[in-house]
Amino acid sequence: MVGIEKQLSRASRGCLDGHFLIAMPGMNDERFERTVIFVCAHSDDGAMGFILNRPQPVQFHELLDNLDLDNGDGSKERESLKDGVSECARDFPIQIGGPVDSGRGFVLHSDDYMSESTMPVNDDLCLTATVDILRAIKEGRGPRRGIMLLGYAGWAAGQLETEIAANTWLSCPGHDDLVFDQDHSGKYDRVLAHMGIHPAMLSNQAGHA
Repeated sequence: MVGIEKQLSRASRGCLDGHFLIAMPGMNDERFERTVIFVCAHSDDGAMGFILNRPQPVQFHELLDNLDLDNGDGSKERESLKDGVSECARDFPIQIGGPVDSGRGFVLHSDDYMSESTMPVNDDLCLTATVDILRAIKEGRGPRRGIMLLGYAGWAAGQLETEIAANTWLSCPGHDDLVFDQDHSGKYDRVLAHMGIHPAMLSNQAGHA
């Protein structure tokens, strides 16, 4: 599979970029059972995206503590950051993004934050995977909307297309409000409802909508 940065830096977009993938009832991989995935990059070389309905039981200040984040001037935070983060950062969501590179963090966010390492995903959403955005969020300079995702889901060339043809995934255009929706337990059904599909209908659906 092509590296995530190379996938996202492509000028052209694949037909599934910015789409949701909804796991069908026949999904035989428990890591993806009843998952909703947002596809960030899709090309002839493969695809990558993030699971949107798997919460991670860690708070943002705890993550910063573990990272020993510097202040931008080379000095390090030595005390707990719980009382040192902005109010909006205290509840900044952290989720499980997928089984690939699970120790690495990515921030999927609105396009009102940009840095040299920020990569556009679609017309409204961007992805940043450097500590600069964590520092910005901590200080209240981060994006208006965002989620941090640990790891990602990836497919080799042709693999995702084969899985969709085998009725493993249902796909539809993504929606920002559903991307950032934090009611994880009901997100799967809400995405289906957004498509006009009841879960009981899934066994008779083809791979696209």
